[in-house]
Amino acid sequence: MNGARALLALTCVLAVGWWAGRQDALMPVLLGVIASALTETDDNWRGRLRAQLMALSAFAVMAWAVWFTLPWPVLLMTVLALSAFGLTMLGALSERYRAIAFGSLILFIYVAMSARTSRLHAWDATPLMLAGAAWYGVVSVGWAALLPQPPVRHRLSQLYALLGEYLHLKAQLLEPVRDADRAQRRMALALHNGRVVESLGVTKEAIFSRLGKGRPPAWLQAALHQYLAAQDIHERASSSHEHYEWLADAFFHSDALYRCQRVLALTGDQALKLSVAMAHRTTPQHHGATARAIEDMQAAIQHLTKAQPSGRSLRALQALGDNLTALAQVFRTVLEPVRGEVDQSLLDTHPRTLREAWWRLRTQLSLRSVLCRHALRLSVSLLVGFGVMQLTNDPHGFWILLTIVFVSQPQYAATLTKLTQRVTGTVIGLALAWALIRLFPGSVLQAVFLVVAGAVFLGSRRTNYVMSTSAVTTLLLMSFHQMGMAQGVILARLLDTVLGGAIAGVAAWRVWPNWQARQWPSLAAQALRTQARYLHEILVQYQTGKQDHLAYRLARRNAHKADAALSNALSTMFKEPARVQLDTAVCGRFLTLSHTLLNYLSALGAHRSGASVQALSAPVLAQAEHVQAQLGELADALEGQGGGLRSHDGGDVLRGESQGKGPSEVAGEDASESSQATLSRTERLLQAQLTLALRLMPPLRDEVRRLSGRVAL
Repeated sequence: MNGARALLALTCVLAVGWWAGRQDALMPVLLGVIASALTETDDNWRGRLRAQLMALSAFAVMAWAVWFTLPWPVLLMTVLALSAFGLTMLGALSERYRAIAFGSLILFIYVAMSARTSRLHAWDATPLMLAGAAWYGVVSVGWAALLPQPPVRHRLSQLYALLGEYLHLKAQLLEPVRDADRAQRRMALALHNGRVVESLGVTKEAIFSRLGKGRPPAWLQAALHQYLAAQDIHERASSSHEHYEWLADAFFHSDALYRCQRVLALTGDQALKLSVAMAHRTTPQHHGATARAIEDMQAAIQHLTKAQPSGRSLRALQALGDNLTALAQVFRTVLEPVRGEVDQSLLDTHPRTLREAWWRLRTQLSLRSVLCRHALRLSVSLLVGFGVMQLTNDPHGFWILLTIVFVSQPQYAATLTKLTQRVTGTVIGLALAWALIRLFPGSVLQAVFLVVAGAVFLGSRRTNYVMSTSAVTTLLLMSFHQMGMAQGVILARLLDTVLGGAIAGVAAWRVWPNWQARQWPSLAAQALRTQARYLHEILVQYQTGKQDHLAYRLARRNAHKADAALSNALSTMFKEPARVQLDTAVCGRFLTLSHTLLNYLSALGAHRSGASVQALSAPVLAQAEHVQAQLGELADALEGQGGGLRSHDGGDVLRGESQGKGPSEVAGEDASESSQATLSRTERLLQAQLTLALRLMPPLRDEVRRLSGRVAL
């Protein structure tokens, strides 16, 4: 959709320019269109209108700053560095301000680039750039007003596609075979969970930005229902009811786990079909395979129940079967209209007052902040790039600065990835532009290619950066050719891109680098704290009844978001220099244990029910408090607080499966079958899942000691 908007805007610019005979004015107008498009975020038409007005105001200030400081390079360089720092720090407010800041910095360089020949040229080009930016703003706002549904459908389609992949990965864990590499499968699942959580976040923002004060339209209510269903699916899909190795051994001679695996795989297929249906506005075709698979699964579980009426493994299998049955029922309701009253409120992440905005900025003004380090690093990189441009007297030297701005990322690994993609795309784009110029010398046809290249650039900049860079390089080279200024541009573009990328890469390595080893302990502590909060909200639900209100959904989302941040940090750490890494084996084990713990808690969330409302017994509540207390202590140890890790009564004895009774069953040991019989089904489930959680505490404590360098007192 971004490409289609850009194609419309650029085509109109080209048509008006040719009709008015002002081909010489096309380049600054095109640059204005590009700068404006870079400020665009997924929003409703009112939000886009506000954002475009703010962007135009920022563009005007940037253009005036360039024109005023142009005669004094040192002053211009200082203003550029200060602007880079200040605009980057605006990203602390929200994604909207981050995009406006990025586009404003790009326009600053565009105006300075146009002034390379003379200050008068900058004065003439600036209104044309602002006109191009304003024109794209009109197209963007109009598009959002006329077509509000496609972006939301696209986000939902992507979300369900990722959920389908997640379900297929989860199904692999249920395969009851010996010597399966489940550790690797669990790691793959944890890493993919980060992508699902990220998609849940952007889908929520797309829906929230279109919610007004009144009753939302029917299509938006349906989209919100589908999003909430996706959250429920994710909670159920991420649930675990027992160690997978234990289940595989317990039911090795039965087909029950294979039938559970088949149900999970079929629901994954359903998610992928829903994704396609949402993208193309069709109805997915069901042939009853999932329903028959559920019947077979339940029959297999019932057969085992008759042969072995009780037991830890059988209870886990029964809970797994119930969860998969409920998961399939959620899929059946995804495309149905909403029934009953549901709390459909979503968290507003934008600052609502100037005081809140200032608080967000102030909390980021520290070298501990990733954003602040990135802002300082970008400013230093631009200062170095500007100095190189002045020393070499490069007529196209501002391409060095553009490369630095586009390539520089908060993370070292992301910067290197962007750098490689930028250079690769530049080489491809230069070759493509050269071929098109030679094969199609006609100016009209070249203008068509120019417009298409601009549309491809803006349409693919978030999904395929190599293609995006190739397209914008083609656009620039063909524009210079049409203006009769193509001599020496190919070599200059390539050298300036390599030089700018090298400056950004060295800065990411040497200037306030943001190594993941520095962030990992706090991210790990945050993961444990959010899980403790999630458990608290789950217990409230069991005592008051299932209510998907904002407080519960927020606790669940924060737990999964923290887990995703931890997995993303580990993925990034693998790409960093070995000398700055933590022990990746230890981090990997901690991530797997933390994610498994979240799976056990998700199972409790998945089995919430209005029918299970009751006052929980003291032993169950004590178990839950014990889990929360240990999670808090581990988080404190990771953050360097407290006096070290204590050995917990009844906790360390849970290493492995079970090594005898501890002093208290409250500490998490399996209750005897006779005591299990006195508990309600709900309390048996709670006790089983909390026991599984407590069994993870000793290995988690070992990994925390290794990470923090502490020893037990």
